[in-house]
Amino acid sequence: MAMTESPVVKPLSLSNEGELEIVFIGTGNAFAQRLFQTNFLLIKGDTHVLVDFGMTGPQALREVAGLDCTDIRTILPTHSHADHIGGVEYLTLINRYVAVAALGRAKLNMIIHDEYRPVLWEMSLRGGLEFNEESHDGQRLDFADLYNEHPLEVLSNGPRRILRTNYGGINIELFHTNHIPGEATTPADAFITYGLMVDDRVFISGDTKFDRELIDLYADRAEVMFHDAAFTYNPVHASTPELRTLPEHIRKKMYLMHYPDSFESHDVSDFAGYAQQGVRYRFP
Repeated sequence: MAMTESPVVKPLSLSNEGELEIVFIGTGNAFAQRLFQTNFLLIKGDTHVLVDFGMTGPQALREVAGLDCTDIRTILPTHSHADHIGGVEYLTLINRYVAVAALGRAKLNMIIHDEYRPVLWEMSLRGGLEFNEESHDGQRLDFADLYNEHPLEVLSNGPRRILRTNYGGINIELFHTNHIPGEATTPADAFITYGLMVDDRVFISGDTKFDRELIDLYADRAEVMFHDAAFTYNPVHASTPELRTLPEHIRKKMYLMHYPDSFESHDVSDFAGYAQQGVRYRFP
């Protein structure tokens, strides 16, 4: 059955009858304000996964979904730019000192691979999270004190690394993208950044340059594609002029995301449309 769309009724339920559901709490780029940043929830049965949580994440979660940060139990970060992890420190702290300490909940779950965990912890999260407590023997907090780690297995090591896991009934395939730096010509040359294929039905590009090889890898499998889109050439993001070189049958199932606040002035009728915050995309 085809994807259906309906508006979010707040507070958004983080469980359903077992169908895959995707809800964007933001669809904007790193500098968007009214659109918030491109972060989204995967929901299926009693399982939810928050994919990324940027600087605007706490506000977006409340305004778009009617949820509190203590409602979130699982997070999957795709890469270390602030519009994707800028809210993770807040999420972690409110979980440890409110959800765990006051509400009796478990540690946050994080879906992360061994290649990315030390990068995320050592280069982004450690400075704000390590120094909040010391044990009786002087040990400060580390990653394992704050998160239950859910690992990923390697499906393919190259030339584009592909990882996978089944988390609570949601099949997630993570693939390396070529996002940063601008000079990188292949995913192998680039910093660790991921996109997703969910339940072998929904492609979500994550942040990426225009990568025809990646699109061709997943286009036939995907019922719907959500793709990173700038409106003019961008050295680290796909642009709509580049995406318009794709065959019509691909563009017609491709929703654009990670776009600027000024999106209304751009005609994208040759695509499926824009991904919209506050919409429940359901896959029966």
